[in-house]
Amino acid sequence: MDLLTASGMEAATPPVRRVRVLLPLPLASPYDYRVPDDMELEAGAYVEVPLGPRQVFGVVWAVGGDEAGVAVSRLKPVIRRFDLPPMPEVSRRFVDWVAAYTLSAPGSVLRMAVSVSAALEDPKQLLAYLPSGEPPPPGFKMTDARRRVLALMEEDGPPRTPADLAREAACGIGVIRGLAESGLLTPVALRAQPRPPIPDADRPGPDLSADQAAAAQALRDAVDARAYSATLVDGVTGSGKTEVYFEAIAASLRQGRQALVLLPEIALSSQWLDRFARRFGVRPVEWHSDLAGAHRRAAWRAIANGEAPVVVGARSALFLPYPDLGLIVVDEEHEAAFKQEDGVIYHARDMAVARAFLGGIPVALVSATPSLETLTNAETGRYGRIDLPARHGGASLPDVTLIDLRRPDSRPPARHWLSPILTDAMTETLAAGEQGMLFLNRRGYAPLTLCRGCGFRLQCPNCTAWLVEHRLSRRLQCHHCGYSDRLPDVCPSCEAEHSFVACGPGVERVAEEVAQLFPDARVALMTSDTLVGPHAIQTVIEEVRAHKVDLLIGTQVMAKGHHFPMLTLVGVVDGDLGLGGGDLRAAERTFQMLHQVAGRAGRESRPGRVFLQTHMPEHPVMQALAAHDRDAFLAAEAEQRRAMDLPPYGRLAALIVSGEDERQVDKAARDLARAAPQDDDVLVLGPAPAPLALLRGRHRRRLLLKTARGVAVQPLLHSWLAAVPIPPSVRVQVDVDPYSFM
Repeated sequence: MDLLTASGMEAATPPVRRVRVLLPLPLASPYDYRVPDDMELEAGAYVEVPLGPRQVFGVVWAVGGDEAGVAVSRLKPVIRRFDLPPMPEVSRRFVDWVAAYTLSAPGSVLRMAVSVSAALEDPKQLLAYLPSGEPPPPGFKMTDARRRVLALMEEDGPPRTPADLAREAACGIGVIRGLAESGLLTPVALRAQPRPPIPDADRPGPDLSADQAAAAQALRDAVDARAYSATLVDGVTGSGKTEVYFEAIAASLRQGRQALVLLPEIALSSQWLDRFARRFGVRPVEWHSDLAGAHRRAAWRAIANGEAPVVVGARSALFLPYPDLGLIVVDEEHEAAFKQEDGVIYHARDMAVARAFLGGIPVALVSATPSLETLTNAETGRYGRIDLPARHGGASLPDVTLIDLRRPDSRPPARHWLSPILTDAMTETLAAGEQGMLFLNRRGYAPLTLCRGCGFRLQCPNCTAWLVEHRLSRRLQCHHCGYSDRLPDVCPSCEAEHSFVACGPGVERVAEEVAQLFPDARVALMTSDTLVGPHAIQTVIEEVRAHKVDLLIGTQVMAKGHHFPMLTLVGVVDGDLGLGGGDLRAAERTFQMLHQVAGRAGRESRPGRVFLQTHMPEHPVMQALAAHDRDAFLAAEAEQRRAMDLPPYGRLAALIVSGEDERQVDKAARDLARAAPQDDDVLVLGPAPAPLALLRGRHRRRLLLKTARGVAVQPLLHSWLAAVPIPPSVRVQVDVDPYSFM
């Protein structure tokens, strides 16, 4: 009997231990839970907790809780802890920072860091066998199949799985099972997910030019300093920027630290992965949405366990829980694809700089056409700058010819889209045994289909957008919501039969014209519609490199990052596409895109030519491309932005109000406008219907807040939103530093 109890005194009750657990849900703060007596938890631990009738995972955000908050009697216990290293402290600070900057719920940001919840579970171990060395037991019947298996096992080697043994010995799994039960084979547990191979940092790379060697040394010095720095690597197309930052990756590997490379599109990864493997002997760990579930789980665990030395991925790779990240590279940093437009709205380039700052590590921003934001930061000294002004290996920049489509002698024939000047150049290129590329950043066959009788246009029922004809798949498709339908036989408006005609060109229509002009040419189409996933893209790239393709026709998927030695001609079918729409970055984006497209031509010893079809040859974008005078264009663009206090010389934040009930959306938008901040340094525009006023069945209105550069917009937005009650059926999204105005 306990002496204290026997004397009438109760034993002291140990204090209840609390933890604050952040859940991957749009919640404003962590929840308090009780720690069971037999469990030890520290900040960052991955746990499973009850939430109503469900069980969800979460991350311990803090040890201890709000003692004045939830009563002890109402605290629910943590169910279990997952067998993983805790989420690093810098990753947790990054989640909080991104949430505060974007005005998002911290749990929504956490969801991006742990987007594969199944990866928290221990992977199932594989069963394999080694020879036991024991003699057969009495009465054991030795068959030919059993002898073959044992003979295989006499060879030195790693443990073999039952499936491998059965295949190599040409027998059934039952034979393997019988040998194991008899004690002749010893079971061994193998990791279901082998560790990623280690890249060889000391493997010799290609010879670097003097400029490249100096740039590489500057990046190595930044890595060796183990401190925050941001560096713009500014080099013309073909200058070898990738090989330069590979040297920084090698420096990070020598320190035993992880490196992350962000690419804007999966289409860029195939050739990049090959170059990485040639330099380091193995491929890095990949992270993007096209990975199969098992590969994503394996990649996440390898990263969280510190077993992934180098990771290459899309923007979401930035949020993964790296235990010891030593370098971040943002390749093609100017790309709009780095902007996430749904859910948590953020720009991966800017968040990469923030992640580097929080972790005290270097970040390299790499581009042949840097964004005006990055250039301004470099010019003001906030970022360092490395210049690579010349193409590697003696290659020269291509000649650029502007084809004025207003001139009768340059205009394409009726119902054609290629100027005689461009087709003559294509004929010369093919006759010389070289390759050409035609670029049009418009998918499908035609962007608009209308009735020739009454002018009725086929529109998406869910979006303010025309349906795009895809003749290869015989469907009409909306590129915003995915809606598709067949081409109707009868016009819904005038009931005329077979009256619909295609208006304007898409890449499929250009390919049709090329087939008529050059019937013997081997043509490949390269778009996100025709090539699904990196493997399909890689197949086309290999065919082009092997010169099994004469003419490549496509969209921005093929516009950047690819190196084709025999490609000497680039034709831009519609250079003006993208200059309209009222987007403040329209001219900058068009210049960047066309500069990258032009950079595919003449990357080796053969000179390149670029022919750019335009109705506005006098436009500053066209003049800068023709003169290879990027800096003059950017200086003029910067002056215009500065005069209007537009980014990067001012701040913008957008509110996007949406819902299925148009009247409720309009009312909420008007209420927000009436409560808008009032200040001399603040201007609020709107509400106004968004250019895509209907998107995926939701009506949309926009308000735009414009301030001076030094004004912190987040407190303004917090106060503004808190002052207006929004009905549950209406959603208000906040876009700090918007890139899209659709």
